[in-house]
Amino acid sequence: MSSIPTRTPLVGVDFSSAPSRRKPIVLARGERQGKVVRLQGLETFDSLAAFGAWLALPGPWLGGFDLPFGLPRELVQALGWPSDWSALIERYAALSRSEIRDLFAAFCAARPAGGKFAHRACDGPAGSSPSMKWVNPPVAFMLHAGVPLLLQAGVQLHGHQPPPRPEAARIALEAYPGLLAREILGRRSYKSDEAAKQASPERLIARKDLVDALEQGRSQRLGLRLKLSHAQRDELVADGSGDRLDAALCLMQAAWALEAPRHGWPLDADPLEGWIVSA
Repeated sequence: MSSIPTRTPLVGVDFSSAPSRRKPIVLARGERQGKVVRLQGLETFDSLAAFGAWLALPGPWLGGFDLPFGLPRELVQALGWPSDWSALIERYAALSRSEIRDLFAAFCAARPAGGKFAHRACDGPAGSSPSMKWVNPPVAFMLHAGVPLLLQAGVQLHGHQPPPRPEAARIALEAYPGLLAREILGRRSYKSDEAAKQASPERLIARKDLVDALEQGRSQRLGLRLKLSHAQRDELVADGSGDRLDAALCLMQAAWALEAPRHGWPLDADPLEGWIVSA
């Protein structure tokens, strides 16, 4: 079981590697009570510096963050990078985004069609994009921006570092909202980064269906029910970007991990690659 109290505050974060007022980082705050997860509020941050300042505030909390915490071991070995996670992140953080793009593009160019990208072990169960992708979505840049920010703030990245003192712990887990959304919606689209597509009635209906399912506890993977006020429900449904809903989905994954053994990490998870909670 978890070593931190079950009433520990929970957070879910929809992350952006280049936040702005138009597309901020969104944080959902909540608390688990039995099988119910209550959304307490949503906050937004339009710069990495503002989000870093929040991360540095005293805890405790347990959070699900929608960004990768590690790279595929196959890629790391091919590039001759350190196989120790901390040393790897230090090496990776020292690169520019253009250097990352060029290195990863060259890696892909040398591989056969259909197998361009290297994958982590968690990508298959989670249905997630490879963490080395630099476009659509640019998760490689999210790792580059987000993981050093977490480390600079003294946040503990679960599974990658020794466990912290439980009474003051700020513990981050890698989350992926698409995992839960697909369980409920299948391949139906519920969001878009393009403003012209956000008004789609089909996506609006999909968001309503997804929120209904969360409120009714229809995720068999989690076995939890999300409790919302009427205003919160309207806010999640109205956001055509899906960012607020994604933050709430990450919150639900953190709530599941709160009482899961090892916070949901499999015994054989690779600490270099990381693991997506609830995959």
